[in-house]
Order: sequence, then structure tokens, then C-alpha cells
Amino acid sequence: MDMDILFLDAEERMSKAVASLDKEFAKLRTGRATTALVDNIKAEYYGTPTPISQMASVTVPDSRTITIQPWDKSGFSAIEKAILKSDLGLTPINDGKIIRITIPALTEERRKELVKVARKYVEDAKVAVRNVRRDANDSLKKMEKEKEISEDERKKGEEDVQKLTDKYVALLDKSSAAKEKEILEI
Repeated sequence: MDMDILFLDAEERMSKAVASLDKEFAKLRTGRATTALVDNIKAEYYGTPTPISQMASVTVPDSRTITIQPWDKSGFSAIEKAILKSDLGLTPINDGKIIRITIPALTEERRKELVKVARKYVEDAKVAVRNVRRDANDSLKKMEKEKEISEDERKKGEEDVQKLTDKYVALLDKSSAAKEKEILEI
């Protein structure tokens, strides 16, 4: 394996950890409406669990409301049940034409809980980045052992991998700080 390929692979895997954190953050409810809140909710539709976004139009008309307009009238009750069953703690309001979800303001206690959840997501992402670093360093040691690279090249490679790790950990910290600020904002 070439060292350039090793670094590209490590960087790609680290960037996936950052992208995964961004997806987790999108699902975190911050008192602001976003379509990402209902992205992972599946409703029973003709006997098949179907994502709400595939059976209805999901929009955010204002910062506290999500509207869901099913394309098929028979989907109303299934979507309502799926939202009630989800662990989001949201209550859908059905007026026969559209389903409205009003996002309640967060309490101080709930904000603190969400910050803890966000920090756990960040820590998981950092662990993923560190695992990529460990894998890359192991590959460098293996390459040195098999005489593909010299000891100096391995040490230089490990320094480069560490710089890459530091870069992605800094990105995660920045993302974390922004999310905490968003959660704690009233």
C-alpha cells in the first residue's frame, strides 16, 4: 500500500466521522423546527415501514412548526401514529388536509440534557477519528516491518497522521461549540 493512499483513506474516514456527527446533530431537537426531525421516522404504509418524506411533503413554514402533507389521504393516521410512537415527544395535529407539529420551547433542564447528548455524540465521533489514526499508524508500522518504507518515513507518516487527527478533532470541537450555543440559545 502506498502512503498517499493510506493518508487519503484516513482523511476520507475522518471526514465521514464529521459528517456522521452532523447528521446526529440535525436530529437533535433544539426548539427550532427542521425537517431532519422527522427524517428517520417510518410510518406503516400498506404494510411496509416507509419514511415520512417518501409519502408526504414535509415543510417548515416557520421556526416552530413542521407541516406534513401526505400525498395519499390514507397515510394520515399512519403518519400520526409514527410521530406519536417516535421518541421525539412531539404531538401531531391533524386537520384533515395537513398534519402540523408545533415544536414546544425547551426548558432549561431539557437544554442541559441535550447538551449532554450532544457531547456524547462528539465524543463518539472523536473516538472514531482516533480509531482511524490508530489504523493508519498500524498500517505504517506494518509497511516499515515489511521494508516498504524506512523508519524515518514511518515517523514522518505518523506525524502527518497526527496532524490530520488534530485537524478533524478541531473541526469536531468547533461543531460541538456551535451546537451547544444553538441548544442553550433561548
